[in-house]
Amino acid sequence: MKRDKAYRLRLVDEERATFRRARASGNAEAAWLALEREHILAQPYLWPHIRSHIAMLGFAIIQRDRKEAGGQLIRLALAPLGNISGRLPQGNTGRADISAFAPMPIPPDLAAKIAQRGSDGGSR
Repeated sequence: MKRDKAYRLRLVDEERATFRRARASGNAEAAWLALEREHILAQPYLWPHIRSHIAMLGFAIIQRDRKEAGGQLIRLALAPLGNISGRLPQGNTGRADISAFAPMPIPPDLAAKIAQRGSDGGSR
């Protein structure tokens, strides 16, 4: 179980690095995609889940996107409740334009990476 969490958190870190590269290159679309993917991966774990929303809030502020920033403030309030209750909408991207309660399909490549941890312990 700990190995599964460590593996998944490595995937979270990879998406955060992708976000940073995209942001640095000025590619906002790719930056948001990486943050969404980070959220999907981080969602089962309280602090990484909250951290993903903090990153989204910060990026929304940088982009002067009031709607997204407001949505992230709401999600920051809801995230702990979801984690504590275990009622998290799997695959949800965490963005303000999506219901905070709507499950979504996990992108196939992420689903494959998540499933891989069980078959080989997360090695690459």
